[in-house]
Amino acid sequence: MNRNLYVLALGVFGITTTEFGVIGVLPEIASTFRISIEKAGWLLSIFAMIVAVFGPFMLLLLSSFKRKNLLVFSLLIFVATNILSAYISNFHLLLIIRMLPAFFHPVYWSIALSVAGQTSDPKEKSKAVSIIFSGLTLATVLGVPLATFMSDLFSWQASFLLTAFINGVALLAVWIYLPSIQNTGISSNKFSMEIFRNKHLWIGIFLAFFIITAMYSTYGYMSEFLRSVTRMNGLQISIMLLLFGTVGIAGNKIAGRYMSQFPFQTTLVFLILLSGIHLLIGYYGSYFKPMIWIIGCWGLVHSGGFLISNVNVTSSVSDSSEFINSIFTSCGNFAVTAGTLLGGSWIAHYGIENIIWSSIIGFILALIMLIINGKKQ
Repeated sequence: MNRNLYVLALGVFGITTTEFGVIGVLPEIASTFRISIEKAGWLLSIFAMIVAVFGPFMLLLLSSFKRKNLLVFSLLIFVATNILSAYISNFHLLLIIRMLPAFFHPVYWSIALSVAGQTSDPKEKSKAVSIIFSGLTLATVLGVPLATFMSDLFSWQASFLLTAFINGVALLAVWIYLPSIQNTGISSNKFSMEIFRNKHLWIGIFLAFFIITAMYSTYGYMSEFLRSVTRMNGLQISIMLLLFGTVGIAGNKIAGRYMSQFPFQTTLVFLILLSGIHLLIGYYGSYFKPMIWIIGCWGLVHSGGFLISNVNVTSSVSDSSEFINSIFTSCGNFAVTAGTLLGGSWIAHYGIENIIWSSIIGFILALIMLIINGKKQ
């Protein structure tokens, strides 16, 4: 079963590299199409917005199809659209192409997370889910830095071709090694509206939303911050992104271990640490050497954010795992959209050097939701 989870995680690596790999090449794309960095940020936010709006509906619409076939077809869409993106010469057409795989992103994520939750002991659920999220961490470790490096070495188009290759490898692995997955029979009439009257679910959703919004308000413009404020060049930024993701491997494992036993305390420590790190970024952002250490700490804590958010949402209900995961996926991507839009707006009004304050606001709101959630338990 662990092998199956790691195969699914490889697919997560591919689709997440597609979504977030663009972060490291936004400055080059903005320069090529002669647009602002805020407008280029729509390449990230439009993808996340599609996932946010259509996530649960796509899962219900495709409920009758075999799960493995859906996984393979989803990855095929990612391969094809990444190749097309490398040959687009119009920014608005590039945005449209980026929208297509976004419809299948929540389908893959929901199935993968559901398999992790349903095939593991309840006490080990966080650890199983952490294996799936290791694909997200790997995308941060290798996907985003490699995409940035390819853009710096060749062109931003080369980064899309690299992403297509990564998804192609994941497609083959899922096709060859993953056994058939039992269809859970998801249908629109299986879910009672009572599930949406669960106060714990809504608190978990808002908690996850504020956490991820705060995370991506600054992280979404990390490359631009390092270029403009810390004065790093393209190669140095690639190395920093690699450092950020590498330490994140350990951070994801730590979060998975402690969320199983101490979910409230782990979430609280996460919010306090990440808030403190962002304050350090704001103070030492223009200093090269301190930023190296800060980025290492940032990646260690940041990487657990999605896992922590997922556990807070899915643990709020006792059933409908696959559907609840689709809701979380939509919530998470809506938060990514909100975060990148908030970050872009903050940059436009207050400058890139002050972007961390948009994240601090989000962390404060998340802390309030966590305290409310703790009182209701």
